[in-house]
Amino acid sequence: MNIVPVMKKVGIIAKTQRTYPINIVIDLVEWLRKQKIEVIFDIETADTIGLKSNYNRTDVISMIDLLIVLGGDGTFLSAARLIGGKSVPIIGVNLGSLGFLTEVTREEIYPVLDRVLKGDFEIEDRMMLDIKVLREGEKIAGHKVLNDVVVNKGALARIIDLDVKINNQFVTSYRSDGLIISTPTGSTAYSLAAGGPIVYPSLHALILAPICPFNLTNRPIIIPDSVSIEIQLATDYEDVHITLDGQVGLGMKYKDVLEIKRSQEGIKMIKISEKNHYEILRKKLKWGER
Repeated sequence: MNIVPVMKKVGIIAKTQRTYPINIVIDLVEWLRKQKIEVIFDIETADTIGLKSNYNRTDVISMIDLLIVLGGDGTFLSAARLIGGKSVPIIGVNLGSLGFLTEVTREEIYPVLDRVLKGDFEIEDRMMLDIKVLREGEKIAGHKVLNDVVVNKGALARIIDLDVKINNQFVTSYRSDGLIISTPTGSTAYSLAAGGPIVYPSLHALILAPICPFNLTNRPIIIPDSVSIEIQLATDYEDVHITLDGQVGLGMKYKDVLEIKRSQEGIKMIKISEKNHYEILRKKLKWGER
């Protein structure tokens, strides 16, 4: 049980593509208002349910005591990058199919929120990464990510070489289709598909997972989250990209350097004590089914 400030203002960010019944959001708004909660929307979410708002998503984050995200993990990731470093707790409701981050089902929305509004929940801190791209020593981009950073080649590009340093010590030159740098939160995403391990979300670790490496002994490795990682593109190809959380794309040119560090900012995910991480893995990955 947490001793928390009374939650008087709740923000809602919903998936804007109407692939789910919009009455789910409308009913939630009515329920919250009956609890005497002020509900604040961003412009896109309000438009989805036929209401008006003058706030962008960044505005919403600065005004609320709790953020509810309705959608899939993609919607959650985009909201997490906005809320990173703020003290606002976030909870995800799964309106999609898989949903490791949006753990609350449609059927659980009201019982869970009733407990949250009473302070009956736990906070789980999830780490984020700070990334920047350097071109000839000059910073050309900087972002935060929750799940992963991926360097990969285009569909027609040949295998690429990526020189990797950790704390300025040379590790290896990966010859592969690309490389995934994942947080524990992202260990069940692209990294898992590339053969990476599942890492418990609260562990202080990072995963480096090569994508289809030329040398089969280049296996995924786990390293401390206290290190600084540098990745330099050592192949003179134009069609190489950096993808952040599967949503933000950046171009990468020959000799560009990608720097990755653990961010001092993270997010605060609301957890209900009865739902442990192993239960989520069993359900989502269908462990034990025959």
